[in-house]
Amino acid sequence: MKLQTIQNKIYEVRDQKVMLDFDLALLYGIETKYLKRAVRNNIKRFPPDFMFELTKQEYDSLRCNFSTLETGRGKYSKYLSYAFTEQGVAMLSAVLNSDKAIDVNISIMRAFVFIRHYALSHKDLTEKLKELENKYDKKFKDVYEALNYLLSKDELETKQSKRKRIGFK
Repeated sequence: MKLQTIQNKIYEVRDQKVMLDFDLALLYGIETKYLKRAVRNNIKRFPPDFMFELTKQEYDSLRCNFSTLETGRGKYSKYLSYAFTEQGVAMLSAVLNSDKAIDVNISIMRAFVFIRHYALSHKDLTEKLKELENKYDKKFKDVYEALNYLLSKDELETKQSKRKRIGFK
């Protein structure tokens, strides 16, 4: 399974990286209702930090991320989706006991680890860029003020030259 395919199915909800039940069902090659049934039958294995049900607002905001869904009778689940954290996905391998589930879970765990390493390695770079930006914004503050003064001075001069002169010439 391609790492990129899995990474595209990881969303951020409630400040957590999660995968949604219908994406997981697709990866496992089963219907979503069977995945949900297996989870409900083993609900003790899924505490709130492993899995939670999306609210209607969360689902609607994520909906634009996973393309336009068709509406109509029988097209999609009438129940809200489950969101599984990394630990919840790992627990799914115990619930869905098949070779394919084990292989898919290994790929998913690798994707989560890759994302974590990527975020940690680029956090330092982001902080350094912010420091440089603040440093140079302070240094160029005087330059920006001078440019603004010169621009406003030119505007005043053009307004005065257009004005009809009165008095002695």
